[in-house]
Amino acid sequence: MAPHGPALTAEVCTDQGEFGGLAAAWARLHRRCRTATPFQSHAWLHSWWLSYGRRGRLRVVLVRRDGELVAAAPLMRTYLPLPALVPLGGAISDFTDVLLDDACADEALEALADGLSRLARGALIDFREVRSGAAVERIYERWRGPRLRLTDSLCLELPAASMGELLGRLPARRAQRVRANIRKIDALGVERRIVRHDEVDASVRTLLHLHQLQWQGRKVTSEHLQPRFSEHLIRSVGLMVRAGDAVVTEFRLDDAVVAADLTLLSPGLVGGYLYGAHPRLRERKVDVATMLLNANTEHAEGDRARVLSLLRGNEPYKHHWRPEAVTNHRFLLASRRTAPVLRAAACDAAARSRCKEYLRRREERGGGS
Repeated sequence: MAPHGPALTAEVCTDQGEFGGLAAAWARLHRRCRTATPFQSHAWLHSWWLSYGRRGRLRVVLVRRDGELVAAAPLMRTYLPLPALVPLGGAISDFTDVLLDDACADEALEALADGLSRLARGALIDFREVRSGAAVERIYERWRGPRLRLTDSLCLELPAASMGELLGRLPARRAQRVRANIRKIDALGVERRIVRHDEVDASVRTLLHLHQLQWQGRKVTSEHLQPRFSEHLIRSVGLMVRAGDAVVTEFRLDDAVVAADLTLLSPGLVGGYLYGAHPRLRERKVDVATMLLNANTEHAEGDRARVLSLLRGNEPYKHHWRPEAVTNHRFLLASRRTAPVLRAAACDAAARSRCKEYLRRREERGGGS
């Protein structure tokens, strides 16, 4: 791509090796973007690409000012169900976004939007799972071509508060049960510790093993059992822990690790991403969800700029804590040439939504005809 103004240049990176070499510059940009989440870190995205990417499909828009990276949009080309450019990170990432340097956000925004506009001449740009207030919202607001905003997954959030404050949000009887569960965990002698960065790889392997044991014989997210997911997590989490974007916690009982938790950290949120718990905890009536949340509150407590995110999903156990429901968004960006693809994507989304609603209502009726 051509230079954008006297100091800004925009280009598209299509080479895996070049993308891998951006780690240091990307990390600096990631720290300077207040809306960034851990899912936009280089460690997460590059590792994801190594596990899930397809040769020849990488499309990362890079904007530099005097050689320094000031904006980036990590994308890849896909063809199913429609030709499109989608964010790296895929379905295993709870949030997608672009990165903008806060110090020159307006300039970087304009250059990045122009770069994306060029790409949109050949493919629909489809950002799924975008948090409210994300940087890509600003791209959408200034987009000159066809565009569409849709709702996406539901997320649940709690304030960055201590466990005591969270208990104060609950009905008295429910709060009393939670306190009793915490006392039981303490009485059993469950101990927790933060894993050192040089122990992370082994601890993540343990977490994945416990996760598999935990869900044995029950419905589980099948991708979490795939070798490519394990390779991605082991490869990325150690780097994220070193950068302060993640923390791994182990829970021990009788000198054995009986649970492990991966929590992701950013200036805006603390989010429990994945955990594994040995079935013996369930056999001993340990409230694992409370045990994990009690640990996670320590990473968020007192930082009112953060939220304690329960991430995507509307599972009933999350509602015990009276969280706030927030909705991710989907942004479709096109040019006049690719507007028909946008319309097709909108029709597909509407059909899927109707199907989900039908299945939900059928389930509520107990599956009756």
